[in-house]
Amino acid sequence: MQIYEVTDARFRKYGKVIRNIDFSALTEAMKKTPVPSDVVYEPSIAELEALPVAKEIEKVFYGELPIQIGYCNGHNVLLNAVEYHRSSEINLAATDAVLILGSEADVTDDFTYETSKMEAFRIPAGTAVEVYATTLHYAPCHVDDAGFQVAVILPKGTNYPLDEAHAGGEDALLTAKNKWLIGHAEGGLPEGSHIGLIGKNLNVRE
Repeated sequence: MQIYEVTDARFRKYGKVIRNIDFSALTEAMKKTPVPSDVVYEPSIAELEALPVAKEIEKVFYGELPIQIGYCNGHNVLLNAVEYHRSSEINLAATDAVLILGSEADVTDDFTYETSKMEAFRIPAGTAVEVYATTLHYAPCHVDDAGFQVAVILPKGTNYPLDEAHAGGEDALLTAKNKWLIGHAEGGLPEGSHIGLIGKNLNVRE
């Protein structure tokens, strides 16, 4: 799979590099987080949210909305699923990492999506990117066998358990608060997940 840099013009429809916030302290703190053999996602880590940069992100990036800072770490080379939010997401790479991205506009009326439309981008260590709300994404992929460490910053409450049942239309894709999910048949997702990805389960090593 072709992997582009986030500085490539192709990335512009999916997001942008954030240059007006100093993420160095968060990058250093992320280096202390675990890197399991699979993938782990923690939506909110108190030690990361206690850093001064958290208030800067709330003020400068999210327009004073409360945020959460967590991480997605581990080892992964597959797409498996795509998700989207009603808000932009910040991904800060503490190690080099790859994101496989697509556009929500290409999702069909019956909530299927062709994986062949997706593109992959490398985020260099120490770089933060905004992933637009209209961008399909999922867990990062590792660049080497050491794995990946990526801080994930979202509006507070995102990705936490739902309070109510959801069914029918797009509502059926809601698997957590502010998280709409479309899975691949080979993605190993929980029973009941909407399986709508058509084509290959993309692999950044192929």
